[in-house]
Amino acid sequence: MSASLPARIVLGALAVASLVVLFGPLAVVWFFSFFRQRRGVVQWESFGLDSYARLLKNDSILTALGNTVVVGACAVFFALALGTLFALYFHNRGHGRQAQQFMIFLPFLLPPIITGLSLLIFFRELGLDRSLITVTVGHTLFVLALAYRIILTQLQSLSRSLVEASYDLGANRLQTLWYVLLPNLRTALLTAAVLAFALSFDETLISLFLVGRESTLPVRLWGMMRVGFSPEINALVTLIVVFSAALFLAVARLVRPTGEDLTRP
Repeated sequence: MSASLPARIVLGALAVASLVVLFGPLAVVWFFSFFRQRRGVVQWESFGLDSYARLLKNDSILTALGNTVVVGACAVFFALALGTLFALYFHNRGHGRQAQQFMIFLPFLLPPIITGLSLLIFFRELGLDRSLITVTVGHTLFVLALAYRIILTQLQSLSRSLVEASYDLGANRLQTLWYVLLPNLRTALLTAAVLAFALSFDETLISLFLVGRESTLPVRLWGMMRVGFSPEINALVTLIVVFSAALFLAVARLVRPTGEDLTRP
């Protein structure tokens, strides 16, 4: 039964309002990456790419962005590697599986301020100075639960006959993992990598406790809040949004189901 005209109007208005609330701030940032304003008045004659040119000359922002990308990439790599190993152990009914899951999910479920403070105390007791390495460790622990859960869900959906057939054909465990399991986990690995990188890129509180002299982009922006943002930040946010959208479309194209699904029992 179709909704009445007033109901459709109300639902349409709510949908439009939701889109405005969600994407309105992004539109404002995009607009002011091309225009300047003075005392709250838009300078229409100032249209140009000056903000983007200034961004390319802002070494502190670019360095912080590079640190963020490096930390995120390393955190994703270690989270995928550890998440895959833990998922295989759980799937093969290893001992202490519930305790393992508790330890994996605990840093993700705790407030980031508690996780960051705990890691700070831990590294101080070990005598390790704060650096990008300590930030990478913190981000890895934070995103590990997400990668582990996605990989385990995909692994549990695979037919056990795939592994059995691999063993029957003479493959050992390492060959079965490399040639059978990992190709069938490609979708889960790509999805986990994108989501984990997004969480790492955005993480601020854990980074604040663990960062040293070299700051990440969220920490750098946090510090700039005291004195106000410069115009090139609008350009930076615009480029990040465009890159994120392009990355999402690329991953969606890669994980798009094609052909017959051989992973079902």
